[in-house]
Amino acid sequence: MIYLDNAATGGEKPASVQSAVLATMKACANPGRSGHARSLACARQVIACRELLSELFDGYGAERVVFTKNCTEALNIALLGTLKAGDHVVTTCLEHNSVLRPLAFLERTKNVSFDVAPLTQGKLLPETIAALVRPETKLCCVTSASNVTGEAPDLHALRSLLPDRVLLVVDGAQGAGHLPIAMRKTGIDALALAGHKGLFAIQGAGALLFSERFSPESILFGGTGSESYTLDMPAFYPDRLESGTLSYPAICSLAEGALLVRGRRAEMAQKLLSLTAYFAQELEKIAGYRAYFSPNACGIAAFAHEKLPSEEIAQRLSDGFSIAVRGGLHCAPLAHRALGTFPEGLVRASFSPFQGNDEADALADALARIAAGATSS
Repeated sequence: MIYLDNAATGGEKPASVQSAVLATMKACANPGRSGHARSLACARQVIACRELLSELFDGYGAERVVFTKNCTEALNIALLGTLKAGDHVVTTCLEHNSVLRPLAFLERTKNVSFDVAPLTQGKLLPETIAALVRPETKLCCVTSASNVTGEAPDLHALRSLLPDRVLLVVDGAQGAGHLPIAMRKTGIDALALAGHKGLFAIQGAGALLFSERFSPESILFGGTGSESYTLDMPAFYPDRLESGTLSYPAICSLAEGALLVRGRRAEMAQKLLSLTAYFAQELEKIAGYRAYFSPNACGIAAFAHEKLPSEEIAQRLSDGFSIAVRGGLHCAPLAHRALGTFPEGLVRASFSPFQGNDEADALADALARIAAGATSS
């Protein structure tokens, strides 16, 4: 199979990541729970991963790197653990349901309000987002890159336009590992990560990195291996936000993936930029298709056919050509409304930096054949 669904999860893990996971299966313990040598060794690896992520994303120290099972959980901690009744949030139409559904829940249950910034001529402009700030605005939550189009807002410009009191929360699910994200330099207060996409980890390791002025409350309660004498959660981070056993194998895989990104991010980003540009050029040659993306470093290429539904195209690619893509709404309904592709959605191909023009050619050839069949029927 030609796997072009990397925006959903990375389909090919580097050898170093595979080796790290295998090593945890040969010698594993529960980090932070016991005092024996193996548990302490595992704990040191977890701490090393925190330090690496803080370094990679210009964060605020290892103690402000909290591990989660995915980016969705990290965003839930950032939003549900921070917002109070009467607070207001600014977000955008390109957000994933991992942002929109928690905000909708808080609106229904906690009297939290939010406004959604629209696109301006297909672009997410910082000034459009900042214009929605009110006196009661607590935070602004934006994507690092759209999971539908690859559109990446200018976070530096956005931060400069926001009042200092407004916290900046970034959904890094698509951008992390592909785009240069520097929290301190940019003024990002919280960054949610998905390890299994651009950071090449296995599923089960996400993270929330946050600044000294960002102090989320626990939304999950239980054992932490620390302060076990009290029924209250520890007051210090990361323990305050990490109840239950961590996914040690996934965290070890995340550390290896982050090391790869640290050394090769710019090279891999350029590869994806060139690859999406090449595919856009090939798609333009096929009658009946419309591209909904520009060349981007996240490897995302979304498109539609004038006659065929997106999910039908995705199914035909899988069944007839053994090519994996994703059709539909991609858990981003407001993005599709903004693009005019709701409710049918789009076909999204998402490339890996380990792929090349051969995979793009195979996809373009299959799409041409599918289009020819639609024209003749």
